This record gives sequence, structure tokens and C-alpha cells, in this order.
Amino acid sequence: MGTGRIGRAEPGTGCIGRAESGAASHKPLPSRMLRAAAADSMAEPGAQQQQDGGFSEFVALHQAALLASGVPRVYWPSLHRKLEGEIFDAGEMFGIMQVEEAEEEEDDEERDEIERELKKKPNPGNEPSFKVIVTNEHGLRATDPNCIFLIDHAWTYRVEHARHQLMEVPGLLHRMANLMGIEFHGEVPDVDVVEMVLKEMWKYNQTYRLSHGTAEEKVPVWYIMDEFGSRIQHSDEPTFGIAPFYYIPQQLAYTILWPHRDLSNGEEVSRDYVYGESDPLLRSCLLLPWQSMDHTHINHQTPEPSDAHYQAIFTENKESLPLPVEPPLPDKSKIFKVYTDMQQVLTGVDHPRFVFTDNEKEADILFNFSHFKDYKTLSTERPHVLLNQFPCENLLTVKDCLASVSRRIGDAEGPLWLPRTFNLKTELPQFISYFKQREERGEDNHWICKPWNLARSLDTHVTTNLSYIIRQRESTPKVVSKYVEDPVLFHRDDVGKVKFDIRYVLLLRSVRPLRLYTYNVFWLRFANRPFSLDDLDDYEKHFTVMNYASNVQLKQIHCDEFITMFEKQYPEYPWKTIEAQLFKTFGELFQAATSKPAPLGICDYQSSRAVYAIDLMLKWDKDSEGKRIMRPQILEVNFNPDCTRACKYHPTFFNDVFSTLFLDETDNCHMTTIL
Repeated sequence: MGTGRIGRAEPGTGCIGRAESGAASHKPLPSRMLRAAAADSMAEPGAQQQQDGGFSEFVALHQAALLASGVPRVYWPSLHRKLEGEIFDAGEMFGIMQVEEAEEEEDDEERDEIERELKKKPNPGNEPSFKVIVTNEHGLRATDPNCIFLIDHAWTYRVEHARHQLMEVPGLLHRMANLMGIEFHGEVPDVDVVEMVLKEMWKYNQTYRLSHGTAEEKVPVWYIMDEFGSRIQHSDEPTFGIAPFYYIPQQLAYTILWPHRDLSNGEEVSRDYVYGESDPLLRSCLLLPWQSMDHTHINHQTPEPSDAHYQAIFTENKESLPLPVEPPLPDKSKIFKVYTDMQQVLTGVDHPRFVFTDNEKEADILFNFSHFKDYKTLSTERPHVLLNQFPCENLLTVKDCLASVSRRIGDAEGPLWLPRTFNLKTELPQFISYFKQREERGEDNHWICKPWNLARSLDTHVTTNLSYIIRQRESTPKVVSKYVEDPVLFHRDDVGKVKFDIRYVLLLRSVRPLRLYTYNVFWLRFANRPFSLDDLDDYEKHFTVMNYASNVQLKQIHCDEFITMFEKQYPEYPWKTIEAQLFKTFGELFQAATSKPAPLGICDYQSSRAVYAIDLMLKWDKDSEGKRIMRPQILEVNFNPDCTRACKYHPTFFNDVFSTLFLDETDNCHMTTIL
């Protein structure tokens, strides 16, 4: 059976999408034979004509992507021609073969051979099983410049839209169910079939993300190749390379396929599902969605990473550490010149000892939204200048680092105030072992995948599906944390009992000595639907960040009103007691983050000050005596948080912040000293 072209639409429509390709998932072929053939091809008159017909422009636009994908140059002219003409000619070279069970009359040796072959190259999904083979009677030669093929995409989407699209886009559920071997013959979308597709699709998904646009537009996009591409099986020794490719003139994404070697009629087309990973243990982990293997013997403990780990992060961030400085003690009458790129600061600070300047070089205080990097130069040339950030503060504000430094508190699994967290890049085997052991013990296995360095719940997923979590490793760098399955809920008269989280604003004035304050007003965020451990893709049930989502209700309650309502709902848990526990938790976190010298901890730079926000939840737990308690769970720490609500309802907010950080005056500033 051959393959034809499949229709397409723009990303996110639920049909056939196109968008920018991500990392390559193929094996490059640097063979001498192909390089020679490429040189010959470039020298031919036909190739020159192609260049004249737009090939040179094609190369200029796409060379970086082609080189990154490892596509041999011999194929570039034909790829340009097929993309420009939208030529889908794989059906002339390949066919899809259904692999059927051996008949009873087959002898044992032949049956064993078939079983070995199926075990070696499992079909992603349910029965029936398929594989792609070369059907051209002459086979194909890897030196043939035409041997590169376009694969269309059957479905392009973002995860948060998947369920809705399966229910609403005509024909999509039928096609996906058929592609995945799921029985479905009805006319009306079936909820159970939708659930099966949402579970099985992680055996078929590929991913990319846009490199430009808003934060929302950069959220990874997932796609499923058409029936031809989806039938290509895994092999540790693949016969073909495969990579997503974004064709800029059409603003569409394709997948491209090319051979690693010559193939004869009847040979199988295969690819490496986990291309680029050579470590045997990680390969077995990454292949788990398709190949079952026991990983429960792996030690799931995750001690704090080595010093080299932090050093590598520091190098990647391209920060320079400051030299030690002793800022002069300012006169009590000194007027500070402030340079800022934050409108909230410009409109929120009217304290008489601060004035604004447009000249950064004459400023006494730099209070910027963007991250500062060159502390060494600043400390050398302008040691008196104060600024609103600390070197190496990413150890708090980036989620994988937050989990790492927090392990300095508590046992090998970290402090009780942080959900059990694994770095999917460096701790995948440990996570799989922990997940499987919990599964065997019948313990709750709801997990939440979060990007290292995105806020507002973007690209964040709640699931019990291990394959789903493993495949998240292929998109943006992520951590996976134990989802709070038994949160303390808040009763909303208009909805019922919902999840909520709490935001405290913290001010770090110095590292040594550690001086930490919290603003006396905190902020609440509420889910819009009653909480339950189902419908895990229902944003308004499982998430609380509503002030950035469109067409959703934003519930706001002032903290004073909240305390009254909370204590009425939970009379045995006075807020003062809970808040004391929260402040103790904040102190432990900052003690851990500053306990080691930079770059292993936040740098002790005497000219640094900073504002952070800690987002947290409360969960039900038991103390050592078995008494039911509310325990704080830190979710994340944010640098330069959005203070829109603070400025709106508390006009002195930034005056209080500036007085505390830069004047060392906390009287009448609505601040509580933590350390």
C-alpha cells in the first residue's frame, strides 16, 4: 500500500498543521560517497538551473536548519523542488505492510522468527501492527539525489486544545482512532474513544516549538505524522533519517525522510525513535512508551547535584561574579537617582528620597526588569551602584535549581515543604523507578510537568500517564513534581470547594548577614471549578492562574477577607499559626539557597537587593503523632513578579519596597522581618 498527500491547516486547528521544526531526530550520514555525490550534483547544469530558479534563496533561508538536521547536501536541490511543488512521491517508492499473526500451520521456527522481529521493532500503539517497506522493484540508492521524501502531518495541536479538537473537528477522531488501531465506528464523538486517543497519542507524537512570538506562542506544538510516517518503526540501527522541517515560504512544517544506505525491494524503512541518545540506560528509559522494561531496581533517591553541575549552569548563564565591595553608607539626606525600565516603579515610587533619571550612567540605583549579567564590571567601575537582583539568584527562580538547592534541607527526598521533584533531563531513570514503585504499592501517581523557566502555568501538564511524562523531555526542559492530590480547598459560594494558591512578596536585602522580609499583604488565586482528581486537562479545575487567560472568571478576595472566611471554614487552623509556619518555610528556603558561596549559592554582593514572589499551596498531611495538619508546598519563586494588583490596591507598595531595600527603613512599611 502506498501513501498519498494528506491535507493540512494552520497549527492549533486540530487538522494538519505546519510550524517551525524543533531538534532533529535522525542520524546524519557523513559518508564519503554522499559527499562526493553532492559535489557532483552541485556541478551539474540542472542543479545550477535550480539555484537560478530560487535554490540559492532556499539555501540561504534554510541552510542552518538543514545542517542542524544533518540532511546531506546531495538531497537539498530535490528537497527544494519537492517543497516548492508540494510533491508527495513516497508512494512510488514505499508501501505499508500489515504484520499479521502467524497461521497455525507455520512451524515453530518460523513463528519464533516473526515474534522476534515484532519484539525487536514494536509498532507504536495497539494491534494491528504495520511496517513500511521499500516496494520499488529496483530498490533505492542513497546516492540518488531524489531520494528525499516529504511526510505530511495528520494532526498539529497544543496539548491544552487536544480534547476539544478531537470532539469538535470533523473526522479527526475517526482518523486518529484508525491510525492508532482503536475501534470506533460511530458518527458522534465517543468520550471513551477520546480518552484512548489522548492516552495512545504519546506513542505517535513529535514536537517542535516556535522560536519567535509571545510566551504563549512559544509553547511547544505536538504533531502526528500521516499514516505513512506513523507506521515507520523503531530500530537501534535505522535505515533512514527523519527530521521535522519548516518551509519558510509556505510557513508550513513537514517531516523529511532520507536513506542512510542503499535498500533493496522488500527491506524495511526504520528510524531511531530516540536519536541522539547513546547512553544505554537513558535509551531504555526513553523507549519505554514502546518497549516495556523494568526500572524499579534503580535507586530513586536524588541527592543534591555536584558542584560541577552548578558551575555548568553558571557558565551557561554567562554571568560574571562581582568583586567584593563595601558600598559607602549614604547620608540620611541623600537623594537616590533611580534608573528603571518598569512602568510600575515609575508610577509607584513617589518617596522624596528617590528621583528618576533617563541616564543609566548617572544612576545610584538600577531597578530593571531584564536580567543583569556583568556584575564584575559593575563592581569594578561603579561599586556604589545598587541594583535589584543578586548574582546566581536563578538558583531560586528556575525550577530545577529550586529543587536542587532545597535538598540541602531534610532527607534525601528533600524538604517536606517542596513536592517531590525530578529533573527530566538529568533524573529520568530515578523518576521512572519512583513512579513504578509507587504504582506497585498502589499509591497516588498524579504528577505535574513544568518548564524550568516559564511562569503563568504555560506548558504545564497534569497526568498519570508515564509515556506522556517521558515524551515531555523532548520539548522544553522540564521538571516533574508530585501533584498535590489532597490540597486544602476553599469554599466558594458560587462554585464549591476549589483549589487555591497564595503569593507572598519577599524582599532580600542582603545575603551575609541574611536579611529577609515579607510584605504583610498576600494575594490569592482560585480555581473556577470544584476540585477532583479527574479531567486533568481541565484548566479551570486544576490551575489557579486566571488573570492571563481569556474568557475566564478571575475571582479576587483581599487577604483580610480571606483570613476571616478561611478561619470560618477551618476553625481549628488559625491563620496566624499557618502564617508562622509559612515564614519558617521561607527562611529555610533562603538559608539553603545562600548557604554555599557562588555559584553554588546566591552571591553575597553588598550592592544587591531583590524582590521575589513565592507561590505556594497548602496540603493535608499528618504530623509525627498522626494528627491532621496543613503543610505548605512551595510551587515556585519568581524574580521581579507582576505587582499590578499590589500597586492598584496598595498605592504605597513600591515606596515600602524601596524604603526597605535601599534606605533600610521598615517603620510604617507594612513589612515583617523573617530573618
